[in-house]
Amino acid sequence: MNLPELPFITPFKDGLILSVYVQPRASRNQICGAQGEELKIRLTSPPVDGAANKRCREFVADLFEVSKSSVEIIAGETSRHKRLRVTGTFPGQFSRHISALAETLNTGHIH
Repeated sequence: MNLPELPFITPFKDGLILSVYVQPRASRNQICGAQGEELKIRLTSPPVDGAANKRCREFVADLFEVSKSSVEIIAGETSRHKRLRVTGTFPGQFSRHISALAETLNTGHIH
């Protein structure tokens, strides 16, 4: 399967690196689209005591259908600009999710 190239996703052997821009204190949790080289995500959690980071990890875990422990913030712990490592258990696990995300961004039907 030929995957679409998205500027905010970098595949690696066991998963992918996801670059995101987080907007905390939103009215609902959702993907807003691409913002430069990042995926913009709105989260209801406030940016205090790690609440937004926790919700960000949960949101991305749900998006890629992995456990919360499979999503790790590797950069940007205290910033709105974050890099997350999402690890999988088998090769090609994220193909369907990446294609669906690309289609969502192309059609404008945001989650």
